[in-house]
Amino acid sequence: MGTQTILTLEQFDQLPIVEGVQYELDEGEVAAMTEPMPRHNVVRDNVAAVLRDFVRPRKLGRVFAETGYQLSPETVRIPDVSFVPTERMRGLDLDRRIAGAPALAVEVVSPTDLAQELAHKIDQYLAAGVRVVWVVYPNMREVHVFREGGAASVLGSDDSLEAPDLLPGFAIRVGELFDDLFE
Repeated sequence: MGTQTILTLEQFDQLPIVEGVQYELDEGEVAAMTEPMPRHNVVRDNVAAVLRDFVRPRKLGRVFAETGYQLSPETVRIPDVSFVPTERMRGLDLDRRIAGAPALAVEVVSPTDLAQELAHKIDQYLAAGVRVVWVVYPNMREVHVFREGGAASVLGSDDSLEAPDLLPGFAIRVGELFDDLFE
């Protein structure tokens, strides 16, 4: 059995910057993120675009792609897409990692993602105060929705993806997130 190296946040922040490599801090353990493939990036960009198109004109807050959040003193996560409401944006230093959780975290699942690790990440998001987590499965054309309090649902291509408490009036047919994928 190998030994596990636990880092403090300060040690994590001192890791060397390597082009094309991102790291998350999972309860003190460094987790290297795999390089996203084109399908992942297309879907991530689609989700970010539809959210931005809804959020920006209504001045509801900010939508971020691949921005770091310090969920706890020993955990830093980088959701593929996230949303921070306007009231929370006030006072944030946009040149630093965001302390605390976004209101919405979106993870686009890649073929190399392990179910156990994904479930762990969802638990961390919800425990840190994320109100809604969308887990997007491009190959299955589904979105799994996890809400604070434990509610979960699976949405297929023809279902409507909504977040009424967080983004009143927002709705998109799940399949639209994948419509421009070339297969």
